[in-house]
Amino acid sequence: MSDAPLRVACVGAGYFSRFHYASWARMPDVRLVGAADLNREAAMATGLPAFDSAEEMIRATRPDILDVILPPQAQAEVLRAGLHAGVPTIICQKPFCRSLDEALAFAGDAQCRGTNLIVHENFRFMPWYRTIREAISDGRIGTPMQAVFRLRPGDGQGPDAYLDRQPYFRQMPEFLVHETAVHWIDTFRFLFGTPTAVYADLRRRNPAIAGEDAGFVLFDHPGGVQCCFDGNRHLDHASDNLRRTMGEALFEGSGGSLTLFGDGRVEHRAFGARHGKVILPSDDSDGFGGDCVHHLQRHVVAAHRGAGEFENPAHDYCEVIRIRDAIYLSARERRKVDL
Repeated sequence: MSDAPLRVACVGAGYFSRFHYASWARMPDVRLVGAADLNREAAMATGLPAFDSAEEMIRATRPDILDVILPPQAQAEVLRAGLHAGVPTIICQKPFCRSLDEALAFAGDAQCRGTNLIVHENFRFMPWYRTIREAISDGRIGTPMQAVFRLRPGDGQGPDAYLDRQPYFRQMPEFLVHETAVHWIDTFRFLFGTPTAVYADLRRRNPAIAGEDAGFVLFDHPGGVQCCFDGNRHLDHASDNLRRTMGEALFEGSGGSLTLFGDGRVEHRAFGARHGKVILPSDDSDGFGGDCVHHLQRHVVAAHRGAGEFENPAHDYCEVIRIRDAIYLSARERRKVDL
């Protein structure tokens, strides 16, 4: 494979795209060649060749990697254009597609065409979850038994919730799980394997929004591991930056526990010990979530060049969407759903 810089083109210039563009710009083996957005002025603000049509940008720039930084309702047209143009690697933001059927169709099309279609699910690339997975694999907590993550971003209160950053959150009929908890569906799966059953109790606390913004989701994982996602966007946690970890977590096993704090620090406490030991210091990076966007994009570049397998290919990520749908079914029918 050529050592020439990879050509990367991006579609989308909204709030979160800043982290994507900044990450690509830091890579010496990557060259940003274009930005597309229906709002051409937003695309121009990136300082790259600007387009208001993804199809036109793909034709003009011939990218090696297409980065789709769009919400689900805008993804299909761009994914179709990238696949039909034969772009070798496409990354697509989550939530991925509008339904499981649509996601399966795009995943199948990509496999048939030989395109690497990767879902930009970046939470598993946060340094604390990589550290936690390594510690669990090394037997630091013995046999894993249970885990809980407490989502506490503190941004969901009042009639103006989310207006300053991502106002489209307010209109989502399915919000907490579809947009946010999906990160931990993938993270728990990354740590403990695909769950075998789920149970959910979901609530809408803020009447100013359309979807749920609080609730509990319980997961049964292989080997008897149980996980709990305890989410409430109204509540906060101890941190200088509530969006760094978005909450706190505890992972427990027969030989000890691992605690994730709001500053990104991870502590290990051996079973029977009174105090823990820091195994990952507090995060001091400027990027979102411990620079997880950059870690994911570096991973994609390496895998594109043949160094290892891609994480979160679309055909595998469809399992996360299937679990998400089972969670909503559980909440509607007030019962445990086997997967």
